[in-house]
Amino acid sequence: MSIDKEVSRRRTFAIISHPDAGKTTLTEKLLLFAGAIHIAGSVKSRKASRYATSDWMEIEKQRGISVASSVMQMEYRDCVINLLDTPGHRDFSEDTYRVLTAVDAALMVIDAANGIEPQTLRLLQVCRAQNTPVITFINKMDREVREPTDLVDEIERTLGMPVVPCTWPVGMGKQFKGVFDLRNDRMRVFTAGEDRVGANDDEIISGIDNPEITARYGDTFTHARQEIELVQGVSPTFDREIFLAGKQTPLFFGSAINNFGVQEVLDAVIDFASPPRAHKALQRTVEPAEPKFSGVVFKIQANMDPGHRDRVAFIRVCSGRFERSMRLKNCRTDKFFRPSSVVSFLSQRREQVEDAWAGDIIGIPNHGVLQLGDTLTEGEDLQFTGLPFFAPELFQTVEVADPLRSKQLRTGLAQLGEEGAIQVFKPVAGTLLLLGAVGQLQFEVVAHRLKHEYGCEARLSPARYVAARWVTCDDERELQRFIDANSHRVAHDAVGAPAFLASNSIEIDVAAEQWPKIKFHALREHAGLIFHSNAVS
Repeated sequence: MSIDKEVSRRRTFAIISHPDAGKTTLTEKLLLFAGAIHIAGSVKSRKASRYATSDWMEIEKQRGISVASSVMQMEYRDCVINLLDTPGHRDFSEDTYRVLTAVDAALMVIDAANGIEPQTLRLLQVCRAQNTPVITFINKMDREVREPTDLVDEIERTLGMPVVPCTWPVGMGKQFKGVFDLRNDRMRVFTAGEDRVGANDDEIISGIDNPEITARYGDTFTHARQEIELVQGVSPTFDREIFLAGKQTPLFFGSAINNFGVQEVLDAVIDFASPPRAHKALQRTVEPAEPKFSGVVFKIQANMDPGHRDRVAFIRVCSGRFERSMRLKNCRTDKFFRPSSVVSFLSQRREQVEDAWAGDIIGIPNHGVLQLGDTLTEGEDLQFTGLPFFAPELFQTVEVADPLRSKQLRTGLAQLGEEGAIQVFKPVAGTLLLLGAVGQLQFEVVAHRLKHEYGCEARLSPARYVAARWVTCDDERELQRFIDANSHRVAHDAVGAPAFLASNSIEIDVAAEQWPKIKFHALREHAGLIFHSNAVS
């Protein structure tokens, strides 16, 4: 099959939301409707015999939250869907930001009772910065929730872009009767679902003027019809080009826990979202249908298989065709290698793949050879850009409780640092390693994983720093002078990039004044490149 045909079949998107909006539940139900799984897992019940497919880590099962992104590939309507479930919790937002660089669209899940929440807004800003198209799904309509017109108004005001309703709820809470599909002029009647599909097909009633709907649902449908006429009067018509430019969002309503409204969303992903888009490299723009393979490492996950202590590099295929055992060049190290074991994912479950095409997400098990941000090609020197690494805001020192387990601590921190679960800093002066994070929960997860995955009890203690800025200088000797003069507050991160550590924000301002040639950065790329050349903030 031709590259063009295979690329056109791909859809790669991420699901984003505030915690507890129902993102992981929706992921399960999308897998269910696509036929990838036959029974959906539960996210909430700690004692449930099954857990969500995408929540495979022990700590995720214990807490009922997602702490790492997971990848699932499935086929639906002759398309190959690469679906990425992301952590909703702010403490793990870095993982989500990195995932958003590897997708062509995002599916935003909103809790109908709460509307747009802070973390949703932060993720949306990342999407807007990259012009990533967003499909919106308002979840939990079977509960007592806010008026749908209020939600539409809030989304438009917050996003600063028009909303195009594609479905509309008939009632809500206990009076929730179903959703009216505006694209196809029909109503899907609500029935409380289970964890399977196919046993009871949903009832469909065609036509908004069908007297059967009014006779059955009375005032509830009459009110919904008035709202539909109102929103259709003020909403623009759906324009796929405007949507793909990230300037319009189609809107769907439903209840993921009840399998309801999921089918329409899945169809919208196929119909609306684009096939893989071009990727910018420092050297040139790479088109997906180019014959030669290129890809970028956007995520590393340690210990997906607890029995083998492995590390898997997640690769977004940017162009061409990947074939197993093909000779690949790591452009960062300038070295070639042949991956013998390459996998596709259904969360923790994997399958060996013989080939993959632009848009696909594949995994290459590796032992520290690949890092976040690495570009892989068949020989061309390329460097894909845009994989963010944020300056941490919280710091703790780490030491091993049992000195005999020091090796396990070093190994664990090296691997978790590679994964991006935590930032590890080695001070220029001093022996204790520093951990940097954007949220407190990251420290708890790292301590848990060090203990359970590496057999190493770690002691974490608060450090006196509150901010870090990576430092660069056009004059290498000046940079070294700065490091020597500030050795008590300079540390190197996992890739050896020096960072200035401050106990308060004023220290950064003072240092910037005293060393005018030194540049302070709040953001860098994983490949070591700096995003902002003037950021002292």
